[in-house]
Amino acid sequence: MENLGPRVEFHCHSIFSDGQLLPAALIREAEVRGHSALAITDHVDDSNIEDVIKTLVAFEKNTRGKLPIKFIPGVEISYIDPRHIIDQCRKARKLGAKLIIVHGESPVEPVYPGSNHAAVAQKGVVDILAHPGNISEEDVKLAAQNGVFLEITARTGHKQGNQHVAELAMKFGAKLVVDTDCHNESDLITQEQAFQLCKEVGLSDEEAIKAIVDNPRELLARLKI
Repeated sequence: MENLGPRVEFHCHSIFSDGQLLPAALIREAEVRGHSALAITDHVDDSNIEDVIKTLVAFEKNTRGKLPIKFIPGVEISYIDPRHIIDQCRKARKLGAKLIIVHGESPVEPVYPGSNHAAVAQKGVVDILAHPGNISEEDVKLAAQNGVFLEITARTGHKQGNQHVAELAMKFGAKLVVDTDCHNESDLITQEQAFQLCKEVGLSDEEAIKAIVDNPRELLARLKI
């Protein structure tokens, strides 16, 4: 296999939601697994959105130039009524979150029906729709049209939808990224493991490289990181 280059992880949780590690520990664990960048995208709703973003943005500011890899402060908008998802995303961006993920309709967690559609229906608001499960063809087309990346996930349970997501993304031209939904260091994966995950859901070598190399680079450029 060719050199796959460094890994970028866009979906992690720290102690500021339901993860087990501080940001610095997650970053070190990612470094030793060959990452060049890592986002912490803690779960937020109206109870904690301001505190979480303030904390992660302050960490990014205070450690600028001191970390071994790039750090991206973000959020995962979770369990929000679809009618309010876009407003919550815009609020998060205004507060300083650089990366916006929406918790998709995973087969193992009962987020509101319509969350997938709300996340992909507008351009320039959501960056990644996480573990979107049995996403519809219509919403995959919207993701492609509006530049929302769809996630192939390594997380147990959520990944039951991976093959469906991959097949529709290839059919309709939506862009994929591979993430772990990491909650502790054992959840992180190497670039080689990410490539293998792509192969397991039916992607060709070329499609897998796009998902783990080209598309992450494109998203980093969009985020100006």
